[in-house]
Amino acid sequence: MRPVTRNTLLGLLAVAVLLLALGALPSYLKSGDPYYVVATPTDGEYSVENGTAVNWSQQSPRRYPYTTAALDAATPTETGQSEPYWRGPVGFKGAFTHSPFDERDALRQQHPDAVTDAGVVVRDNATFYHVAVRQQV
Repeated sequence: MRPVTRNTLLGLLAVAVLLLALGALPSYLKSGDPYYVVATPTDGEYSVENGTAVNWSQQSPRRYPYTTAALDAATPTETGQSEPYWRGPVGFKGAFTHSPFDERDALRQQHPDAVTDAGVVVRDNATFYHVAVRQQV
């Protein structure tokens, strides 16, 4: 093998390993207090004026893993929460990972009629939940 070809292949391999490391590394970065997606059953406490709640049966659990985990943990009488999410230092992690903030922003953009001051109103089966990102539960 020629030295130029070998060096090129080693360079490409190094770039591939670096990109894989950037994909895995952010999940290990933790700083500050964790954030949770919290699904609180509503009794009219949170209402959407002239709007409708997000129909959760039409949403993909793969696209909203934090929100899905919070709704799965919730019952009609108890609040559910997702796994913790820690922000990384200097915003590095947010550029490479999926976060509860991404989910909240996507739900707000796709369902503006379901937005409240602190989150989004979601209908899961026959129960309405107020879903929000909180730092402390």
